[in-house]
Amino acid sequence: MAPRYKLTYFDVRARGEPTRLLFAAAGVEYEDVRITFDQWPAHKDSTPMGVLPILEVDGITLSQSMSIARFIARETGMDGKTRLERAQADAFVDELEELIPKMAGVVVFPKDKKDKEEKSKELDKLIAERLGKCEKLSGSDGHLVGNSLLWCDLVLFNIAHNIEEAYKAGTMQDYPKLTKVCDTVKANPRIAKWMTERPAGQFDF
Repeated sequence: MAPRYKLTYFDVRARGEPTRLLFAAAGVEYEDVRITFDQWPAHKDSTPMGVLPILEVDGITLSQSMSIARFIARETGMDGKTRLERAQADAFVDELEELIPKMAGVVVFPKDKKDKEEKSKELDKLIAERLGKCEKLSGSDGHLVGNSLLWCDLVLFNIAHNIEEAYKAGTMQDYPKLTKVCDTVKANPRIAKWMTERPAGQFDF
């Protein structure tokens, strides 16, 4: 019997979207529960670690966004074909994932104009640093690692999409290999379908 998955996260992409993209790419059904930021205080104490997303799997609740995404990557065979591919994919994710909360601080949660300007400078520096490293290490055939779609590709795609759509359009043109990876992800029929049908979200991020 197939596992039953229930993903609970805010009504945004951010940290929850890599897992949603994994489910979409693998064609796996799951319950996509979304709550607003206003609803969060009433739910916080019921979560194991006081954070979202959480993933419920056959009565067990998992926490921490990248741990959840990595688990689903393993469940769906999108973590890597070999031990070395899995290690390389994990390294790309570790290098990229800090961009998500940093971007949220600029796009969603700035305190005021000055705070946004200061955080934007920090974010620009971090984007150049992290994407620059990944550009050098990326494969050249449209995948970060190996020759198949892996979870690290989806994490990159989510971050790149948010940079282009919610923060600073044109950024990715400086990273041709990474852009090619994102094009590979977009060309996946299941991902294309998800991108068309997914809810707009509380914020465009």
